[in-house]
Amino acid sequence: MIARLVRLVRLAALGAVAAYATDRILAARRAEEPPTPIRSMVVIEAPIQRVWDELADIEGQPRWMTEMKAVRILTPGPIGVGTRGEADVRILGIGVSDPVEIVEFSPPRRFAIQHAGLFSGGGVIELQAGSDGRSTIVTWDETLVPPLLPELGALVQRPILAAVFQADLGRFRELLETPPPPAAAATDEPVAGS
Repeated sequence: MIARLVRLVRLAALGAVAAYATDRILAARRAEEPPTPIRSMVVIEAPIQRVWDELADIEGQPRWMTEMKAVRILTPGPIGVGTRGEADVRILGIGVSDPVEIVEFSPPRRFAIQHAGLFSGGGVIELQAGSDGRSTIVTWDETLVPPLLPELGALVQRPILAAVFQADLGRFRELLETPPPPAAAATDEPVAGS
């Protein structure tokens, strides 16, 4: 039993050293270049202003970012550059608090945040009106740098997060392209029994 435990500890230590060495090799290869963002894109059949209005509803973003469980705006006043917020995020069963600050807010074209918590990095969502004026091209570039083994962690998380962000944009498109339910028809007919 003790021999097995010693082997497991040695194996874990060897794995940690190998992961650290791999992370340093990846860092040396990248040198001083900033991390390449994860890019997602979608075309939404809705005018740019309608898409912007939904995007700028910060507290409503969990409707289409399902990994985001809740959002709190921490600064008073209208949403804009300098607005700080915090999101409760859960990906692959791991929950973290993600404090962010809006660093660009240019309606109806560009929205950018900086992550200020455990994970560093930032995100930029850009909107471009389609040539028909009835559609909007949405691109989302996101960089998330893990706190431990940042190079290796980024390499491992990239395909997972790329799928998550693309699915988020798919839900965003669905939210905007799904017609609202019909309003209850008002009637002037008397209700039976009145």
